[in-house]
Amino acid sequence: MIFPVILCGGSGTRLWPSSRKGYPKQFSPLLGSESLYQASLRRLMGEGFGEPVVITGADFRFIAAEQLSEIGVEKARILLEPCARNTAPAVLCAALALEDTPDALMLVAPSDHVINDAAAFHAAIAAGAEAAAQGKLVTFGITPDRPETGYGYLELPGAPDGAAVDLVRFVEKPDAKTAAEMLDTGKFLWNAGIFLFRVKDIIAAFEAHAPNLVTPCRAAIDQGREDLMFFRLGEDAFAAAEDISIDYAVMEKAENLAVVPFSGGWNDLGAWDAVWRETGPDAKGVATQGKVTALDCTDSYLRSEEGGPRLVGVGLDNIVAVAMRDAVLVAPKNEAQRVKDAVAALKAEGAPEAVDFPRFHRPWGWYETLSLGPRFQVKRIMVKPGAQLSLQSHHHRSEHWVVVEGTATVTVGEEQTLLGENQSVYIPLGAIHRLANPGKLDLHIIEVQSGPYLGEDDIVRYEDIYAREGSEPNG
Repeated sequence: MIFPVILCGGSGTRLWPSSRKGYPKQFSPLLGSESLYQASLRRLMGEGFGEPVVITGADFRFIAAEQLSEIGVEKARILLEPCARNTAPAVLCAALALEDTPDALMLVAPSDHVINDAAAFHAAIAAGAEAAAQGKLVTFGITPDRPETGYGYLELPGAPDGAAVDLVRFVEKPDAKTAAEMLDTGKFLWNAGIFLFRVKDIIAAFEAHAPNLVTPCRAAIDQGREDLMFFRLGEDAFAAAEDISIDYAVMEKAENLAVVPFSGGWNDLGAWDAVWRETGPDAKGVATQGKVTALDCTDSYLRSEEGGPRLVGVGLDNIVAVAMRDAVLVAPKNEAQRVKDAVAALKAEGAPEAVDFPRFHRPWGWYETLSLGPRFQVKRIMVKPGAQLSLQSHHHRSEHWVVVEGTATVTVGEEQTLLGENQSVYIPLGAIHRLANPGKLDLHIIEVQSGPYLGEDDIVRYEDIYAREGSEPNG
């Protein structure tokens, strides 16, 4: 039995504006109808695979659970990190959560990678499983097709033949000349950050090579608590763990290492030029997604997100242009790695677009601001079937709700009303109220807020079926 361990953290700054801290790239449908996270999980479902272990931040727990449900995953362990601590503490906590099955295999995989040939990947996993069953710590290397300077490398004793072989060494990201020389030897693979080992072997490896992580991670498990369908790792204990990758903490120090080559198509979508490559540019090198018109363009990627404007490119060459309702990125395609610098500049300016997504996801659905001005705000709100917002009140604003699609159950004080399309209700300042969707279709309403303060923290929550605490986002 192989337990998939899906690493679902990260801030997604290199694919801004489609990916932001508030909604990172793994949850976005960058290459199709499913998110990268869902595609990663789907590859590791079925015969031979056990219940997945998902490790993510507390802010993303409902998104992670909902996207699991959408692809038919009914059971999963979702571990919630109280803060970001890189991959080593995450992997160790997952192993400790599986410690009652010490001989089981755990496959550690990022949630935001693209693997085009699932059958070839399963064959690689099978090759790695043989080595892992003998106590090896197995990593997977990607057969390079170019002298890439953005990846670390794995050195093999000879040319790869598809079987698991002993790993000679890890190589840090090289310069262009070194990368070309390594490519010519045929003995180097890209380091994909995918690992396979027995539960007991990786715990033993941490005890031998990173013992300073074992105590805080065990404490994080012991002090953790169940919260609905999630497991919250102990906050203080996990925060005490060192912020370090599993490569540095364990893999580069261990001697029982093996590597399996994989050539079935892989991409970590580290920047927009990688998305351009995966999208499949046409004969002129142009790839488009969304409402886009490209005239006499070459070697470019044009994308308009759902709800964004129509994007028109004329005579563009070597350009990435990504348009959303609240932000637009335009850059030379060969400068795609510098997008993270633009995000840093936006943060320094205090621009909310640096981290906040225009659509805010909540366990009951989502909302987005359509218009905002002095003393008023207009929102579009979607509530999923059977879902409801918390029972709440506001100190500084009143609200008008208009149902535009679906059916709403509205509670205001002691009165409960059923509203259909084109019906509306007024929520006075200070009134205790709730919005719920009793139907089988999504509920969409337009909310008009008015008052001297319209911040999201103007909320008094009396009851919430999602067990959110007072400091968490409203709704």
